[in-house]
Amino acid sequence: MREAAGLEARRKVETPPVLRGQDGEGSVQVHQDASLKIEGAKVFSVYGKGGIGKSTTSSNISAAFAQMGKRVLQIGCDPKHDSTFTLTGRLQPTVIDILKEVDFHAEELRPEDFVTTGWGGVHCVEAGGPPAGTGCGGYVVGQTVKLLKQHHMLEETDVVIFDVLGDVVCGGFAAPLQHADRAMIVTANDFDSIYAMNRIIAAVQAKSANYKVRLAGCVANRSKDTNEVDRYCKAVGFNRIAHMPDYDAIRRSRLKKKTLFEMPDEDDIVAARAEYIRLAETLWRGTDPLAPAPLEDREIFEMLGFD
Repeated sequence: MREAAGLEARRKVETPPVLRGQDGEGSVQVHQDASLKIEGAKVFSVYGKGGIGKSTTSSNISAAFAQMGKRVLQIGCDPKHDSTFTLTGRLQPTVIDILKEVDFHAEELRPEDFVTTGWGGVHCVEAGGPPAGTGCGGYVVGQTVKLLKQHHMLEETDVVIFDVLGDVVCGGFAAPLQHADRAMIVTANDFDSIYAMNRIIAAVQAKSANYKVRLAGCVANRSKDTNEVDRYCKAVGFNRIAHMPDYDAIRRSRLKKKTLFEMPDEDDIVAARAEYIRLAETLWRGTDPLAPAPLEDREIFEMLGFD
């Protein structure tokens, strides 16, 4: 009995602090330190179905903001650590890997150890993620923001963009929502992408009960048409704020490790650049704080899942 009591006591000491029921009914989530709040910059988080083009969208928006003269920081929140690939021309080491190298003694690091300057002066950080099946992405996001604040990297920044791992809307990968002013969803004009968007809307709505984050709208990406996206948006009270057709130039820019702003002035590249700049201008001016009502699974299947 004494051994069992001792084990229970150790568990109470070793268990990290959590918020219970504060970020949506029934949730149990890692608590982000309130002192790590990002101040002074406009903060956007980019979500969407896996493989939908969030990193390409994020990097081109960062480049568009830089083109506008803004000081930009992009934070990749995916273990794949390729969010800033087209801004820097190569894969960057992750914050977690770098911290491991110094046995998590953050005071031994310099900004240049974990921040790379990409195209247009965009500061690029790859948070990375825990090993597969272990740890929590929320911890990784928290450690990255803590490191950036310790090294004063957020004090002279106008825009912060979190590019977040696809599909996952658990507490860990919803952590950037605790820092963001607006969340944007990248989707396509098909059922699976819109279904994922519906789930992400529910996650943002849960976070908005306790944090300042609100939904900005969605980007229809890699889509010739937008009829299904627009039909869904009308049903739930959401907005499409940009449309990026399936330009081959965007695919080629990834192969060349460049943003569209470094590519030659072909017609589709010029058109795509203009749309990214228009989107960046929309976000900078500020969007209405949307509060759409996500559909139940049965409702979204009935609307989009059957002929």
